[in-house]
Amino acid sequence: MKKDIAPHNFPSITAAHRALGLPDPLHPLVSLVKGCPAQVTENSLNSAHVLQFYKIAYKPKLSGRLKYGQHYYDFDGGGLIFAAPGQIVGGGRINEVEEDSDASSRPHYALLIHPDFFLGYPIAKKIRQYGFFSYSVYETLHLSEEEKTTILSVFSMLERELQSRIDDFSQDVVISQVELLLNFANRFYKRQFITRKAASNDLLIMLEQQLDDYFNNEALLRKGVPTVAWLAAQLNLSPSYLSDMLRALTGQNAQQHIHFKLIEKAKEILSTTNLSVSEVAYALGFEYSQSFSKLFKSKTQLSPVEFREQFN
Repeated sequence: MKKDIAPHNFPSITAAHRALGLPDPLHPLVSLVKGCPAQVTENSLNSAHVLQFYKIAYKPKLSGRLKYGQHYYDFDGGGLIFAAPGQIVGGGRINEVEEDSDASSRPHYALLIHPDFFLGYPIAKKIRQYGFFSYSVYETLHLSEEEKTTILSVFSMLERELQSRIDDFSQDVVISQVELLLNFANRFYKRQFITRKAASNDLLIMLEQQLDDYFNNEALLRKGVPTVAWLAAQLNLSPSYLSDMLRALTGQNAQQHIHFKLIEKAKEILSTTNLSVSEVAYALGFEYSQSFSKLFKSKTQLSPVEFREQFN
């Protein structure tokens, strides 16, 4: 029997540099690696691994397009891949998005930043709010030519700053540039959700079908209220990507979609049966009827009893 190999842990940027055969970084908490694909991609480490720092990698040519429903909606002029501390990366996940054979002459970047570099700055907290650090590699940010030019200009600024003499303003400048990069990534991901509108509509139809099937069979009784993680898995998406995509398209995240479907089912049961509120809560997968009543009132401004009285 083949034994699973535990992911290798890289506790520091220096350790990652050494594994890649690179000189130690000039700064132990931040590094910008520029070079050929073998120097900056997960494949160069040959196995799954865990980084204890943030990683933002730019690849100049992505030949593997991502399929949603029956549609392909990606640019192939370059892309960004994000990873947060503690995530497992590599181990073949990146192989689904392969590089063009002539891409080696174009610049590749990997920005590595230890969380400690952000201490004392607002970004230390804000960076955890960017959902794309939790996206899978299949949800790469694909860039148009104009967007690619913008991203490369920010990497060039970072490269010049990190190679310059360190002074009292160095950390402030680098952090400002990282924030600029993240803000552009946030903007371009919103564009990606929009340009994939037809594909996203397919996903919305699939999402509704999954929830309808779940709420109309005995899954509620057996498994309880569906989770965002479960719903995302049915659609082959990461939970963060699903929620961000839905928020961009409908104004509601995945949890809110689940709650909407749940409340609609509750209204149906309350208006067509004589089940008690406790029985309705149980039928909907709630362990405690108080939790159901609280959620119902927060969404409808009526208690379950008050809602039912409208039909008597």
